[in-house]
Amino acid sequence: MYPSKRTLKRYLFMAIMSLATYSTASGTASLQVQIDDLRNTNGVVQVAIYNQDGTIPDENYQNHYQLKTSEIFNNSATVTFDNLAYGTYAINAIHDENNNGQVDKGFILPKEGIGFSNYTSINLSNRPNFKDASFNLPKDMTIKVTMIYF
Repeated sequence: MYPSKRTLKRYLFMAIMSLATYSTASGTASLQVQIDDLRNTNGVVQVAIYNQDGTIPDENYQNHYQLKTSEIFNNSATVTFDNLAYGTYAINAIHDENNNGQVDKGFILPKEGIGFSNYTSINLSNRPNFKDASFNLPKDMTIKVTMIYF
């Protein structure tokens, strides 16, 4: 005996759904952001994570995916983002020395430290953007961000 067309359709539907679920299955990971060599222990370190192209630079911190702050101990700070879907992200951090939640500027340049994933310096020809700051998060990992002072 052969199965009916209805039964075959049901088996085919279940197989397709299983494949679709398998191919789109994704996991989550934790990302620990480590920032060392802060110039002092004043204020906090604010770390924003981004998951879309075109979202950084984000001077007013309006385009972030998640935002966290950390106290500073021994001129270092650590922030952990949990349950992030595997994918592409970028980090933007500030050493918010006066704890006001924004990047304070002098004439043009920031007075406080700023940092981005994959950047160790910033200048007119090396301005932060999502493409250059982004990294792949396929599992739990730690990333170090260099704080840049002008």
